[in-house]
Amino acid sequence: MTFDYAKLVPELLVSELPASLRFWGGLCGFAVAYDRPEEGFAYLHRDGVQVMLEEAFRPGRRWITGPLERPFGRGINLQIQLPAIAPVLAALEAASWPLYLAPEEKWYRAGGHESGVRQFIVQDPDGYLLRFQESLGLRQHPSRIQRL
Repeated sequence: MTFDYAKLVPELLVSELPASLRFWGGLCGFAVAYDRPEEGFAYLHRDGVQVMLEEAFRPGRRWITGPLERPFGRGINLQIQLPAIAPVLAALEAASWPLYLAPEEKWYRAGGHESGVRQFIVQDPDGYLLRFQESLGLRQHPSRIQRL
């Protein structure tokens, strides 16, 4: 199998890999590139986005720097750029999965331009914040009005 690995791939500790795979795969459309079930590990991908999931409370080597309490990942949200967010939204709605932030259109200043996105935020089973986005394109940043 030919697989192009991303240069930065978050590895998220999860409490139950099967529950996380139902969310990430079943609802959010990620596929398993490979896994090691005996270690509670799976490497997922979708549209160039990659993430690793690993069960936190199994024996063996785990890089845990402090107590793991829900919600995991406090202080981080993962931006996930997709061609379209509607399929993920539809799957979450069909599963009655609550959203952390309802869909919105937002324009962010980036130098002399603004980058537009349609986005929403959802928490995975362990509380990680996932910010799914689709691009609305670029536009010129409005010029500042000079006062005379």
